[in-house]
Formats: sequence, structure tokens, C-alpha cells
Amino acid sequence: MRGCGDEVRELLHDGCPVACLGDTPFGYVNVFTSHVNVGFFQGAALPDPGRLLQGTGKFMRHVKLKPGTATDAAALQRLIEAAYSDIKARVENG
Repeated sequence: MRGCGDEVRELLHDGCPVACLGDTPFGYVNVFTSHVNVGFFQGAALPDPGRLLQGTGKFMRHVKLKPGTATDAAALQRLIEAAYSDIKARVENG
């Protein structure tokens, strides 16, 4: 997420790293005992042809990464890039 652009900054919110475009968050990483969630604040609006996203909330979705379980890294990278592009368009267009 840091590599999406020079204007991306990382903040800690409730002890979790959050990737922001300026002050507007677009992604986060949350570590648990048995897995890691890579989440997206506007994840429900993201294209997900790899069907990685989980969650049923109105906006947020996450990808659950578990040790020993293969993850489609390219699909996850596309989600990260889509989340960044989405938030950038939202910020620029009000």
C-alpha cells in the first residue's frame, strides 16, 4: 500500500497500520493470532474477479491471509491498486 504513491502515508489507528491518501484512509492491516486481514474501507465498491474479499458490511471488506494457505498475490495487488485509485478519485472529486 505504501508503494501506491508518494502521497500515501501510514498512520496507526487502534494499534493497526492504516494506509491513507492524505487524511483519508483506504486500507489497513490487522494482525490476529491465526491470520492477518488486509482490509479496504471502501471494499464493497472494488472489483474482485479473484473473489478474495470477505465481509458483509455496507462499505468495508477484507482479505484473510492464513499461514500455509496460498493466496493469489497478483489479485491482492490489484485490489490494493484499485482501492488506492478509488480513494484518489473520491478525494479529487469531492
